[in-house]
Amino acid sequence: MTDQHATLRRTLSMRHIVYLGLAWMTPMIYFTVYGVAYESAGGMLTQAYLLAFVAIFFTAVSYGIMSRTYPTSGSSYTYVGKSIHPYMGFLVGWAILLDYLFSPLIACLTFGIFLNAQFPSVPVWAWIVGLNVVLAAINILGVNFSAQISKWFVWIQMSFVGVFCFFLIKNLSGGPAVHPLQPIAQTDIPLTAILAGASVICFCFLGFDSVTTMSEETKDSGRAIPRAILIIITLAGVLYLTPSYLTQLIYPNLAFEHSDTAGMELVKLVGGSGLSALFVTVLVFAIFTQGLSSFATVSRLLYVMGRDAVLPKKVFGALHPKYRTPAVNIALVAAFSMLALVISLDIAVKCVSFGALTAFTFVNLSVIVRLYIKEKRRSFKQTLLYLVCPLIGACFIGWLLSLLDRQALWIGLSWVLFGIVYHAFRYKLQPLLALPKKARVPFAPRRD
Repeated sequence: MTDQHATLRRTLSMRHIVYLGLAWMTPMIYFTVYGVAYESAGGMLTQAYLLAFVAIFFTAVSYGIMSRTYPTSGSSYTYVGKSIHPYMGFLVGWAILLDYLFSPLIACLTFGIFLNAQFPSVPVWAWIVGLNVVLAAINILGVNFSAQISKWFVWIQMSFVGVFCFFLIKNLSGGPAVHPLQPIAQTDIPLTAILAGASVICFCFLGFDSVTTMSEETKDSGRAIPRAILIIITLAGVLYLTPSYLTQLIYPNLAFEHSDTAGMELVKLVGGSGLSALFVTVLVFAIFTQGLSSFATVSRLLYVMGRDAVLPKKVFGALHPKYRTPAVNIALVAAFSMLALVISLDIAVKCVSFGALTAFTFVNLSVIVRLYIKEKRRSFKQTLLYLVCPLIGACFIGWLLSLLDRQALWIGLSWVLFGIVYHAFRYKLQPLLALPKKARVPFAPRRD
């Protein structure tokens, strides 16, 4: 049973929002993408992470500005729709659905893969189905419950990164003396290679935007959400830059058997088999919390689009009368995530990349259109905040979007085209089909 008149319950504090954002971002992603990022950046991970942090920071500032301007749960869909044009908002919201829909799917798929590797007697499909049911149940009970669970699992992840850095410092004390600026000041690798690595590493920061979908469940969201976004980005920067700096300081030249498992090889190199076993356990926790947070994010976006009647309102715009959560949306997300049984991880990651980068680009542009052009806020400080910073963010993210491979672009553009057809049917053809047959005649016959 659902209630069309119920509203989302404001129970989240800024602390809860930070935990949910970090849970979606997953600090342990540093290790899962280590091999690919290391190869792309020519080993200069510290410099690549620093560039990626600076680039994403501009977009994070834009999200903070727009969440203060429009403190509702629609995220990029709302920001672009109200700043630029409702139709453009629909297309951006439709694009970001790729990111938000496939994120819980990726969590379920990787969860099944890792646990099947640890327990081969249990098939992958069993882990995927089981996780879907658990994530859906927890999210239906309420986002506050999800935030409490995410808090503990995020602390477990951050603690593991701390232990990993402790082992690195321990190894550094017994190794040869090196210059502390070596990981940052090295110039042997061309800047183009480091930028290529930064384009891969940017995906480690994806997820900070997800907290904007919780605006209507957050106390004093106009202040809490922008602050939470900056805290999330800053903490992520520290969690990624610290181990990359220490690793590059101690092991300036690394070689891995397989890039996909390079993170596990690195952990074993630094802390031995004991730390490696702990790594797998914490990684499973990380995947679980990422799935928990991403379920909450996409169900809220679907709810706002349903409430606005962009999607069928009776289905997507209703809340559970008791828990005040979009229970139908959560169930639909769980059903969609069952595609993890048949879809490849590579395809899912490409869908996430296209959706996120498209939304990031247009949110930066929405700041310029809304505040600098329409509202003409053009003092020196406002010009920096509402023109220069978002323009830098839009250009850099747009460049990253253009770097996606052909398959990713085809998938993304096909999804957007499907959205255009859906929109045309819903707003142009459907009202015509609902009319009586006589009313559909474009003109009345002449009477002689």
